[in-house]
Amino acid sequence: MDKHFEPTFQSLRQYTVPEWFKDAKFGIWSHWGPQSVPMFGDWYARNMYIEGTPQYEYHLRHYGHPSKFGYKDVCALWKAENFDPEGLMDKYYRAGARYFMSQGTHHDHFFNYDSQINRMNSVKVGPHKDILALWKAAADKRGMPFGISEHLGASFSWWRVNKGCDKRGPYACVPYDGADPAWQDFYHANQEHGLDDPQNVSPWYTENKAFRDYWLRCVNEMIEKFTPDLLYTDGSLPFGGAWWNEEGQRPIKDEDYALGLEAVARLYNASINKNGENRAVYLQKDRRPEIFNVGVLDIEKSQLPGIMPAPWHTDTCIGNWFYDVHHPYKQPEQIVEMLVDIISKNGVMLLNILQRPDGTIDEDAEFILKKLGEWFSVCAEAVYGTRPWRVFGEGDTLVKIEGFREDKTDWLRSDFRFTQKDGAVYAFMLGLQGGEAAVLRSFKDQEISSVELLGYGPVPFRKEFGLLTVSLPDKLPAFCANALKIR
Repeated sequence: MDKHFEPTFQSLRQYTVPEWFKDAKFGIWSHWGPQSVPMFGDWYARNMYIEGTPQYEYHLRHYGHPSKFGYKDVCALWKAENFDPEGLMDKYYRAGARYFMSQGTHHDHFFNYDSQINRMNSVKVGPHKDILALWKAAADKRGMPFGISEHLGASFSWWRVNKGCDKRGPYACVPYDGADPAWQDFYHANQEHGLDDPQNVSPWYTENKAFRDYWLRCVNEMIEKFTPDLLYTDGSLPFGGAWWNEEGQRPIKDEDYALGLEAVARLYNASINKNGENRAVYLQKDRRPEIFNVGVLDIEKSQLPGIMPAPWHTDTCIGNWFYDVHHPYKQPEQIVEMLVDIISKNGVMLLNILQRPDGTIDEDAEFILKKLGEWFSVCAEAVYGTRPWRVFGEGDTLVKIEGFREDKTDWLRSDFRFTQKDGAVYAFMLGLQGGEAAVLRSFKDQEISSVELLGYGPVPFRKEFGLLTVSLPDKLPAFCANALKIR
């Protein structure tokens, strides 16, 4: 049995990433909860309390003023009446996912499982279903590692706006329902963070000791109930500071991160007790090596410019984070191209498939899953179980890395991304069409014995003047990012 971890940086920096995570490459996320009810996208629970935002205006006209119909009332409307975790997991597996993550709680402080700590949970309110338990059973049946995302650490300061009131109009100076003492356990007793600038979400963390201790109790409850293979924290390791702030960071000391370190150690030790070895992965977003090497670095809706020595993770979505009738979806081609670029750099990609409030997915999401399944049926060999090659690719086109921006990349014929496995190098062709020739420069010092187009078979090639030239058939087997297997 693996040695157990202590809740210290010195101990947790001995962590090694499990092989299943390195092999899986692609997972699907259910970022789903009561904020899906209005079908108006991410951060509804916050923005409905900020006068003048589109979500506030929608809430006012659709449900009523937040002093009379607040977020607690939205939670009661979430029924998940057509939620079919078994059917959805079948679709996700066929689409290529090899691990699955469910949202445990968002910043809205609503828990998607039968919590003994928080009365506002999916068993006692709304669906009256243990969402996490149902998802875990479906994932376990298919041998898919199961993860939980927790976004609770930011909730205390993020949700201070529910104590506000309108500045004008018929409800001017009437407090929102977050000020009701009967609901302080749900809306937080967070008046200390003030309301001077509700659009400013800083600080992302809080100094409130009672809430910090509460966070640890809740995360420990999730670990004890589900022994997840992944635990995702939306932010830095709690509670050392704001993860995006590059200036004035505190020195990295065990005592500042004590609660986060205790949770991570508990996660890993629970996995060791269950499996005899640590199979768990902790994901968080602080890019400082001193922090992320106690687990795995996660980069939200972006990625890295090159190969990172340690595996890393990115989370993205087909549209908005919660179901949003106003937001367009990414096309399957873009999702595949993102995946290929990410795995070439030692990354792993998690994709949020949006669910309606009733638990179903729409036709566009069905189409995306179908196309992903078609692509994996051709190119899976070049994805699962692979590792980065000596370079991640060739060609002048690079993915734009700019915050949370995810533009479709305009690839050229000269753009390739590489992976390797069992002595073969896989070259994903990002801009080439059928009937054209692939010309690769990265094999100039290597002898080539064979070239195969996945889903087709051997293809003609020649090696001259340091260039590997491959003739492609008129019709390529995959609808995008076809892969050559080069030995």
